[in-house]
Amino acid sequence: MSEKRRDNRNRILRNGESQRSDGRYMFKYVDCYGETKYIYSWRLDKNDRAPAGRQRDLSLREKEKQIEADLFDRIVPQGGNMTVLDLARKYVSLKTGIRHNTEANYKFVIHILEQEEFGKRRIDKVKLSDAKAWLIKLQKDGRGYSSIKTVRGVVRPAFQMAADDDLIRKNPFDFQMATVVVNDSVTREAITRKQERDFLEFIRNDRHFCRYYDGIYILFHTGMRISEFVGLTASDIDMENRKINVDHQLQRKRNMEYVIEETKTAGGVRQIPMTEEVYECFRRILAARRPLKAEPMIDGYTGFLYLDKNGMPMVALHWEKYFQHICQKYNGIYRLQLPKITPHVCRHTFCSNMAKSGMNPKTLQYIMGHSDIGVTLNTYTHLGFEDAEKEMERVSSL
Repeated sequence: MSEKRRDNRNRILRNGESQRSDGRYMFKYVDCYGETKYIYSWRLDKNDRAPAGRQRDLSLREKEKQIEADLFDRIVPQGGNMTVLDLARKYVSLKTGIRHNTEANYKFVIHILEQEEFGKRRIDKVKLSDAKAWLIKLQKDGRGYSSIKTVRGVVRPAFQMAADDDLIRKNPFDFQMATVVVNDSVTREAITRKQERDFLEFIRNDRHFCRYYDGIYILFHTGMRISEFVGLTASDIDMENRKINVDHQLQRKRNMEYVIEETKTAGGVRQIPMTEEVYECFRRILAARRPLKAEPMIDGYTGFLYLDKNGMPMVALHWEKYFQHICQKYNGIYRLQLPKITPHVCRHTFCSNMAKSGMNPKTLQYIMGHSDIGVTLNTYTHLGFEDAEKEMERVSSL
């Protein structure tokens, strides 16, 4: 019977274990692919002290336990040598049929990972604390909350894919982002009825911006998304029955390609009734359309309501710039300043005004094109003490 191998402290070594001449311990094993692998540690047992000047890491037998568990669960060793950037690229490559906004977000995240040292880390080396520390670093480096949310929106499911593929045991990004990163994003608020009136009156009387009055009035009084509004064509405006047919949206990609897409949600397909004032706005818009020899056609759609100087349909960016310039001009004239107003603020304002007026929540959800009524109630209705006070008085008088 052969004598059992021992270390320099006379402890019996197990199969696969050995101690090198410099005192370092080694474990030899065969991975799930049949390849011979080696791991090392300056400590055999977790209770051993690390030699002077040597970094303390897991003991050899602690590492052996991890390997044993990984082999039993068929976890791919060393994360398949895949980096965080490799993983994100693989995850994105499996996404097909995505909208151009989503594709742009994916490219944005990949670009960040290409710049960050974190992107070079092997995925099996990323721990929960590492993931949290990286998001905190992004914010300290000046990244906004929404940008960090976009990044996490890719890396979290990518790591979950790695866990499902047995490349790693746990998803290190499986935590609530709000517990780690400060939400410093600016909340989009509805404006007051007086601010809305002042804003629209200013536009109506301005020699330059009055041409956009009807479109901006419609945004304030229909709750349409700006991408839905710019996608409207003459055939979508049912003047006889006084309703707006919304079943698509217009987008322009970064490469200036125009595309027609489905509405943001399934609930986005809807028919919005026109008030008398909205009807008159559409009547003026349709009457002002210049006859063209060749109408621009985007994915089979033609007859868009507003065209730019190049004869192409105006897109969201055009209107966002108009709103910006109008606010700047207004605030440059009047002492009482207006807050930042955007096409999306019009949508918030419409929803809040309808809620304050007592519109049935389900009806409001339909008009807004929300698939989930929780979005209607929690995100787009901005109520305060005065609203609560009036409602209490109304209920008390019943």
